[in-house]
Amino acid sequence: MHLPLSFIEGDMAVFYELRCRDCGKRFPNEPLSSCDECFSPLEVVYDMDAAKRTFTREAIAAGPPSMWRYQSLLPVPQDYQAPTPAGFTPLLDAPRLAKRIGAKNLFLKNDAVCLPTLSFKDRVVSVALANAKVFGFDTVGCSSTGNLATAVAAQAARMGFKTYILVPADLEPAKILNTQVYGATLVRVDGNYDHVNRLSSQIAERFNWGFVNVNLRPYYAEGSKTVGYEIAEQLGWKLPDNVVVPMAGGSLITKIRKAFNELIELGLVAEKQVRFFGAQATGCSPISTAVKAGTDLIEPQRPNTIARSLAIGNPADGPYAARAIQQSGGWAEDVSDVEIVSAIQELAETEGVFTETAGGVTTAVTARLYAHGRISPDDLTVACITGNGLKTTDALAGKYDVERAIRPRMADFEEFVAQHEVHGVAIEELAAVGAQNVR
Repeated sequence: MHLPLSFIEGDMAVFYELRCRDCGKRFPNEPLSSCDECFSPLEVVYDMDAAKRTFTREAIAAGPPSMWRYQSLLPVPQDYQAPTPAGFTPLLDAPRLAKRIGAKNLFLKNDAVCLPTLSFKDRVVSVALANAKVFGFDTVGCSSTGNLATAVAAQAARMGFKTYILVPADLEPAKILNTQVYGATLVRVDGNYDHVNRLSSQIAERFNWGFVNVNLRPYYAEGSKTVGYEIAEQLGWKLPDNVVVPMAGGSLITKIRKAFNELIELGLVAEKQVRFFGAQATGCSPISTAVKAGTDLIEPQRPNTIARSLAIGNPADGPYAARAIQQSGGWAEDVSDVEIVSAIQELAETEGVFTETAGGVTTAVTARLYAHGRISPDDLTVACITGNGLKTTDALAGKYDVERAIRPRMADFEEFVAQHEVHGVAIEELAAVGAQNVR
């Protein structure tokens, strides 16, 4: 299934094509993910001279309040009408977390509230399914550790696709439920993500279906660029000093870097060397292990962590992620499951952001980077929170006591407060403070 190049050229704002990331061989736009010469992955490349005429600050500002304000530099037809307004999530100042971890200029890119399914995967799926329509697929699917499954199921339902989702059998129950509710056919596989992904590749070829992270992967990955575009725009069209990004397959960190480089090339931001920092769980840390060893050679690992959305032992974009980090002057770190849970709680308690385990990884790694002096306190740093905590509530099981109910009497409440010693403040002081606030 393959559209003629001429059709693609005539139906889009900026010309784009597929190109091998290693040998540079060019390919027309089609559902294809790897080079037939060197077997390296393909990526989308644009005519940047044409983009200078259409991808401007003014055109972007006039666009919708979603990732589709950047449509002219995404691989979709010019007249494509997106059914879901994914993206354009908040960039939040995080002063209380910053103070806690020794930072002064920390921001959170909060995709825990991304539409429609509360993770950054909504962005990549939006672009992948746009191309599934272009290529004429009637059935789509994916291999997933959770967030991608939900995003594909939801958006496929809205667009009328038949959907098959393959996941590891030990996926969190909340993510399984969140996928099934959209009517997708869920296939639990007795194995880890790498087993699931290999089977998905075989299925995509055997049935000629559009698997978003297999034969649609080059287009899918481009959706991640919008995180980088938004960070720059929301900072007033300037780039940060540092970005901390969780890593599973490794694509997100490379695409944010690609977005920054495109903005520099187009003259939308001043040229600047941004340092990239990768975050992984110690129980599945092939990319951070490579970075610490000073190499881009990835040694596969068997995942063993509560951060299942990052549990990819043999990441497809691992070498490119390691290379991007090292070339930028950044670093990669990994943290234990105990640190992940503690960081989820810390982020919620300081900034009111409830993140899933991947966000706990990012928060814990960010704290360590400051503690080890790898990031200066005065640097403008953005930490990427990629998913919502409602998806991984099991990670907090047993962390909070269920208090016995009190009678509806003031005496019972005063006894309750006294027992809990609210920051050492006496009941009389609390009452006085309350009365003063009323006045």
